[in-house]
Formats: sequence, C-alpha cells, structure tokens
Amino acid sequence: MQEVSTRQQVLPLHGWIGLGLIAVFWTLNWTLTGLRTHWGFFPLWLGYCLLVDSLVYVRRGTSLLTRSWKQYIGLFLVSVPVWWLFEGLNWRLQNWTYVGAEAFSPFTFWLWATLNFSTVVPAVFGTAELIGSFDFVRKLGRGPVIRPDRRVTSAFFIAGVLMLVMMWIWPQLFFPFAWISIYFICEPLNVWLKNRSLADDLAHGDWRRVIALWLGVLLTGFFWEMWNYFSYPKWVYSIPWADCCHVFEMPALGYGGYLPFALELYALYHLAIGFVKGNKDRQPEYVQIIPGA
Repeated sequence: MQEVSTRQQVLPLHGWIGLGLIAVFWTLNWTLTGLRTHWGFFPLWLGYCLLVDSLVYVRRGTSLLTRSWKQYIGLFLVSVPVWWLFEGLNWRLQNWTYVGAEAFSPFTFWLWATLNFSTVVPAVFGTAELIGSFDFVRKLGRGPVIRPDRRVTSAFFIAGVLMLVMMWIWPQLFFPFAWISIYFICEPLNVWLKNRSLADDLAHGDWRRVIALWLGVLLTGFFWEMWNYFSYPKWVYSIPWADCCHVFEMPALGYGGYLPFALELYALYHLAIGFVKGNKDRQPEYVQIIPGA
C-alpha cells in the first residue's frame, strides 16, 4: 500500500491541462446556444479525467496515467464497447433518450457518441482511485465474506442470466436489472477464467475496493448529471416507475443504479483485459483502487 511519504507537493502538468479543459469547455457548453455539446463533451470529460488522475498522483505518487500511458489509452478504448452495450440494453428499455440527436444523421451521431462514450471507464476508475487514497476508505474494517466457490459463482451467473431475460421480456417492470445483471454474469466468468475480480477481495471480507468504486461512481455521476443539465444535445430520462424527485435530469432513485454500474465496469474491463493479456497471474495489476489489497 502506498504511504503518505509517496505524496507529491505539486500538481503535475496533466492536471493543469485538465483544469484548463474543464474551465474552457464547461463555460462554452453552458453559455453557447444551439448545438455544442457533441463537440464539447469529450474535451470537458478528458479534462475531468486528467485532473482526477493528477490528484491521485499528488496523493499517492502513482496514477493510472503515470503507471502506463498505453494502458490509460486502453481505458478509453475499452469504454466504447462497454457503454454501447448499455445503449443496446436501452434500445429495449428506452429509459433515456437524447434531445437534439435528431439534428444528426445516424452515422454522425454514432461517431460523436462513440468518442464521448470513451471517457466513461477512465472517469470512474480515476475517481475510484482518488477516493481509495483517503484514510477513511483505506482503514475500513472487514465486512461480510463472500467466497467465490463453484456453488456461489454458478448461482451468481444463473441469477444474472435470469435478470437479463426478465428485463428483456418485461422492461417496464424489471428495467433496473440492466444495472446489475451484467455484473452477476461477468463476475463469475472472471473467477472461472482466473481474471482479476472483486471476488478476490470479498473472499477475505475486504470491501474497500467496492466502497471506493461506489463513492467514485457517485461523484462521477454527479458531474455527469450536472454538466448534462444545461447541455445540448443532452440526455433525458423516462422511467416507468420512481420517476420523481429529480436531481438534475436524473430521478433521485436512479442514482442508486450507479452503484452496481461501477461494479459492472470493473468486471467488464477485467474480462476484456483477460482476453487480451491473459489472467491475473500473467500481468501486473493496473487499476489499483486500493493498492496492495
């Protein structure tokens, strides 16, 4: 685990670049009229990613970008198919739509959306690493133990498949399963393939990585929803039930969906990396939300 002695005193260059991108594109996105978010979203969120990464570096002396710029770019590349997976689920659910998308051809919308979706995974993982650098997370005690034996992992996998099927057949009732079924399916696959997984921690009652992911995605989600509010194009929600008490465009209960979403991102990323680079015995840990956990 990284100690306080590794902390840096000065914000690195990429942090200042991130601050500059946020200042410029947040201002443009909220002050210009007409279509502007399609080209302003990526630099705004690239700024967020760089700033958060630099803060992690200041606190730890290491970060996603400084550990490997190639793997950092890989986070953006993995993010694209990961989020398009959820867009595919939403094709059935219709829980969110994009106001202003009608101004683009399908191909043009796909190009801009693909670029913008690339920031999802690095934003969440970077923020989770930042949260994980604080003592209140690092010093958390042990919690419930979930042992990833064959019986437990099989039950998880079957439950995930059933949730996905129920969501697809009855989307008006079971739409929340979009935000947990993928984790229940991918986590057992990672265990069986010997990839990195949250089960490595939970087998010992260590929930710190999960807590950091949860808090990190909630902070990231706050900025997603806040910056979206005065954007154009923008996303809006249409939820069959619990569509009330909005915080920005998002119904208040909808923020609960971010919690399993963070776990899904972690599982999907390591499933993809496992196919590309092999299992955890063949590669060093790159995403170090809780170093040494």
